[in-house]
Amino acid sequence: MGETKLPVGRILTGDCVDMLRTLPDASVDLVFADPPYNLQLGGELYRPNNTRVAGVDDDWDRFVGFEAYDAFTRDWLAECQRVLKDTGTLWVIGSYHNIFRVGATLQDLGYWILNDVVWRKANPMPNFRGKRFTNAHETMIWAARSENARKYTFNYDAMKALNDDQQMRSDWFLPICSGSERLKDDNGDKAHPTQKPESLLARVLLASTRPDDVVLDPFFGTGTTGAVAKRLGRRWIGVEREAKYIEVAKRRIAETEAAEDPLALALANKRDQPRVPFGRLIEEGLIRPGEVLFDARRRWTAKVRADGHLISAEHRGSIHSVGAAVQGAPACNGWTFWHAERKGMPVPIDAFRSQIRLGMGEKVGA
Repeated sequence: MGETKLPVGRILTGDCVDMLRTLPDASVDLVFADPPYNLQLGGELYRPNNTRVAGVDDDWDRFVGFEAYDAFTRDWLAECQRVLKDTGTLWVIGSYHNIFRVGATLQDLGYWILNDVVWRKANPMPNFRGKRFTNAHETMIWAARSENARKYTFNYDAMKALNDDQQMRSDWFLPICSGSERLKDDNGDKAHPTQKPESLLARVLLASTRPDDVVLDPFFGTGTTGAVAKRLGRRWIGVEREAKYIEVAKRRIAETEAAEDPLALALANKRDQPRVPFGRLIEEGLIRPGEVLFDARRRWTAKVRADGHLISAEHRGSIHSVGAAVQGAPACNGWTFWHAERKGMPVPIDAFRSQIRLGMGEKVGA
C-alpha cells in the first residue's frame, strides 16, 4: 500500500486505534494529537453568578481508571509511531490531568522528546472556587519517533521570522478559542468542549511541516487541524468517532480557503540555501582586499586579506574565528558580526552574501 492510497482529505470514522491500524507504515509526516484528558470530574461547577460552567463530561473522556487510560494511551501512541516517517514528529497536548502519564508512555515506547512547549493562555477561565491557582496553561510534548531520528523537520528560521527575528521560545502566549472562532451547535452551545485555537495549530504546522506534507490528527474533533492544514497547503487525515463532531468538521473545512500561491507557502530556511564562502564576496568585488570590517558597535576591526582571511591586531583567520577571538567568545557567526561601510552606513556582510544568492547584478550600496 503506497502513499498514493492514503486517505488524505478524509475523516476516518471509528475507534482511534482501529482506524490507525488501517494506515500504512511510515506514511505521515506529522501527528498532532489532542487525546481525552481523563478529567474524571465529579459534581458540577458554578460561577459566582450561579451560572453553570460547561465542563468536559462526555463519554469519550471517561475511563475506568488510570490503568485503562494508560493502556489506551500506549495503543494509540504505538500506532502513531508506526505510521510516522523517520523524518516525522509527534505533538501531543494535555493538561496536568494526563500529560505526565502520556509523557512517560512516550518514553517507554522509544519516542525521543525534543521539547515540551507551554501554551500560556492569554485569557484563561478563572478558578471560581478559589482553592487552587488558575489553570492558565496546557503542555505540549514534541517528540521524534526515536532517539536515532536525526533528520526531523524543524523550520527554525521560519519560527524566528514569525517571532520578530528572535528565537522562538518554548512558552507560547496565545488566546484560547473564543468569539467567532468558537464553533456552536444548533442550540447555540459549544460544538466541542476543548476546541483548540487555529493560531496554536498554525504555529505547530509551520514549525514542523513543509508544504504538501501529510498531517494526521487521531482525535480530529471539529477539524481544527484539517482547517489549518488546508489553509497552509498541507494534506491531512483525521480520525474521529463522534458523528456530531464529524459533521461540524466537514462543514468547517469545506468553508476554509486553501492557499494557492506556492510562493506564499514557502518557508524561510537558511540551511537549505547554497553555501557561499566569504572569499566569493572578494572575487565578486563586493568586498575589497585591504578593506576594514567592524562590528555593529565599532568596538573591533579587522582587515580583509585577498585570500578571504581577516587580520586584526592580534588574530588572523576566518570571519568566524576572528570574530570569536576579538570578543573572547567560544564561537561567532561572522556573517552577522562583521560589517562594511557603504555610503557612510554600516552594512552586514551577510547582505552581500544574500545578493550573490539572489543572483543580483548590482552591488549593495553602490
